[in-house]
Amino acid sequence: MDQRFGFIHYLYQKQTIKWICLFGIASAVLMTVQYSQPPIIRSFSFILYGAKPYDLKDSYSAFNGSVVTDQSTQNVSSLTNLSTVDNKKPDMESLSVLSISQMNEMLRKRHSVRNSVPSHLLSRVDQQLLEAKSQILNANVTHNDMDLYAPIYRNISMFKRSYEIMEQMLKVYIYKDGEKPIFHDWILEGIYACEGWFLKLMEANKQFVTDDPNEAHLFYIPFSSRLLQQTLYVRHSHSRDNLIQFMKNHTEMLMTKYPFWNRTNGSDHFLAACHDWAPAETRGRLLNTIRALCNADIQTGFQIGKDVSLPTTYVQSATNPLKTVGGEPPSNRPTLAFFAGFMHGNVRPVLLSHWGNDTDMKIFSRLPHVKGNQNYIDYMKTSKFCICARGFAVHSPRVVESLFYNCVPVIISDNYVPPFFNVLNWESFAVFILEKEIPDLKRILLSISHERYVGMYERVKKVQEHFFWHSEPVKYDLFHMILHSVWYNRVFTSGF
Repeated sequence: MDQRFGFIHYLYQKQTIKWICLFGIASAVLMTVQYSQPPIIRSFSFILYGAKPYDLKDSYSAFNGSVVTDQSTQNVSSLTNLSTVDNKKPDMESLSVLSISQMNEMLRKRHSVRNSVPSHLLSRVDQQLLEAKSQILNANVTHNDMDLYAPIYRNISMFKRSYEIMEQMLKVYIYKDGEKPIFHDWILEGIYACEGWFLKLMEANKQFVTDDPNEAHLFYIPFSSRLLQQTLYVRHSHSRDNLIQFMKNHTEMLMTKYPFWNRTNGSDHFLAACHDWAPAETRGRLLNTIRALCNADIQTGFQIGKDVSLPTTYVQSATNPLKTVGGEPPSNRPTLAFFAGFMHGNVRPVLLSHWGNDTDMKIFSRLPHVKGNQNYIDYMKTSKFCICARGFAVHSPRVVESLFYNCVPVIISDNYVPPFFNVLNWESFAVFILEKEIPDLKRILLSISHERYVGMYERVKKVQEHFFWHSEPVKYDLFHMILHSVWYNRVFTSGF
């Protein structure tokens, strides 16, 4: 054999080249996964790689898809133009999903773990949590309550007793470490406002906050995922590695500086983060904490029964966040279903291609720009059902908007855990449709009887109060519901 090929022939005999070829093919496949992102593997790729090119645009820019012009959205580059839709119907690839009933079962199992540590070995705080759990499980049965409407809760008796104990007992220690703007600062308008409102109201609270960590049931890490992204993300870099590393470094600093984390391995710590990237930024050791996330996606690590699903609340005015609340009665809602928004992700184009020309439903890609998005609001206020279809991420402000405008939400977002899933009975006031069922959307909605629809409409009006922000928190409002859900999961997942 020619001497030039002798060494190559030797390597081939040793199967070295075979392995090199296999490695090259595998690398090419993984690169394809990252940048093409077929639905069946998009969540797996997210965990492997972090940022995707289309992640760099907000999942929701305005009520009807018009670009928001406030400062909170101007420093994120727009790398994908998805404002037009191909006339050909896109194919929906199969994706392993959990039904609501399966999520319910996961929650039941998570919260039914028995205590294994003798009570005399527990700390005073742990003994208090154990006693709270016992009182909640054995709460007096409540049938009628002036403030609470039983059908919208999983168990009104347990919720009421848990809330009462929280008001009497709960103490939260807030870490003072970290500099503004990433820590101890907030944005109160826009689609990520939820984390900002909670942070601001939590730090100002006198009832629950304590300066004594030894009496704390919970430890709050007061960071803003939105301000983290605005401050540290390098435009056009397509990478959030530095954001992830920043949170890792901060967590390790807290672990080294204080003894509190190591007592429970972080299980009594919590954070509230609403940006799409928050699941990635809170990986590693922060996975042990109770993560209150807007992007509550099971496929990217959200743990039912431990983590808390935050509602995505689009706040137009920080001084008056409730100015447009309300809507028409059932008899004055001529439109069967409504949706409008950017064609982000894989689901919305399918929705539009199937139902964009339907005369009973108003399904749009975008609406003409009107001051205050009044045309969008009017559609929600006069439609029976409001479609809450996922974009790039599973969460959408349309869920809360639907509740605000007395419109029954129709959630089309596989593996999305709706807000306050641990206490609210979402199936009593919302419709859940799998992404693959979009071709059957109209049939499913028409199969809902008028009597059942009216009942759901009334429950929507009852559940509203749990999603309202107030500059001074009031009982059962959004601030208290977030805190209660964290408290509730802490009580039922304590490792004693």
